[in-house]
Amino acid sequence: QVQLVESGGGLVQAGGSLRLSCVASGGTFSSYLMAWFRQGPGIERDFVAAITWSGDNLYYTDSVKGRFIISRDNAKNTVYLQMNSLKPEDTAVYYCAATSGSVDRRAWQYDYWGQGTQVTVSS
Repeated sequence: QVQLVESGGGLVQAGGSLRLSCVASGGTFSSYLMAWFRQGPGIERDFVAAITWSGDNLYYTDSVKGRFIISRDNAKNTVYLQMNSLKPEDTAVYYCAATSGSVDRRAWQYDYWGQGTQVTVSS
């Protein structure tokens, strides 16, 4: 059983920064493509960013390009999401996800999910 645990969320002012962390256990971390999704109140869970097993291929949704950076440290079984220049529309519960397959923007393609961490950006 692969387990994912997110942390690092909180309340920040617009323009501020947060770094989210996701620690994986119960599997071979380097075997998985890792991704971040987010879900605001009353909306669907949307793709944010993904990183391949090598860490060399990064993918972002258009709304976060230039502001967010995804990275991973396989030795620590951890994936990160550095969020800069945060906007109120970034407010959501952020989820870490993992798949043994290829990068995908569809949530149902991911096999494992964390519990989520709340990010709130005030104006």
